[in-house]
Amino acid sequence: MSQKNYLETVYSKDSRPLTDYPKKLINYLIKRLNLEKNKKILELGCGRGEFLNEFSLYGLEAHGVDVSDYCKKFFPDLNFKKVDLEKEKLPFDDNFFDVIYSKSIIEHFYYPDKIFEEAYRVLKPGGIIITLTPEWKYIYKHFYDDHTHRVPFTKSSLSDIHKMHNFKQIHVESFIQLPVLFNRSVSFPILKICSVITRVLFPDFLRMKYKWIRFSKEIMLLSIARK
Repeated sequence: MSQKNYLETVYSKDSRPLTDYPKKLINYLIKRLNLEKNKKILELGCGRGEFLNEFSLYGLEAHGVDVSDYCKKFFPDLNFKKVDLEKEKLPFDDNFFDVIYSKSIIEHFYYPDKIFEEAYRVLKPGGIIITLTPEWKYIYKHFYDDHTHRVPFTKSSLSDIHKMHNFKQIHVESFIQLPVLFNRSVSFPILKICSVITRVLFPDFLRMKYKWIRFSKEIMLLSIARK
């Protein structure tokens, strides 16, 4: 994956300022999976580091890798190592991490199998791998708006790549990135219906103007599996 100036261009402070979304997403995942403090977690492709920082603030021993050290501009104290995941092995021992997390990274690789092979190696037996990637079924019209996108995923293909690399207890679901849907409150059914209506009826040109519309349309895949 070509990363020269990618993060600085696509994820600059001006074009995509930092928000509280990473905090809300990570808190949701921590509660859902009952992640314990002091466990070792690795984020693959940590980008600006905002998700990794939230894991660290919670009390996890958080480590991040990326081909760019852009995260140091935002969070200089993070445990970070510069790694080209296409060409290099992860600089960690076998069976080192309790959790491996990635969001919007595997679709950027021509050969994402390499990512899962290394993830399996450094994950402890019984450890959890959490992967978020755009769902082709819903994002196909805009998937290649990002010219560094290489491999799209469906529920079946994301499940299969886990199986091929010996992960078990694989669960893959469609995931709407709206924080109001993270907690199953009494209003959850109504809000989810509103999101579906938005995805179907609202025109695409409004997608980048309103977050509700964008994240109702840009559905992710969330996979959770164990070694």
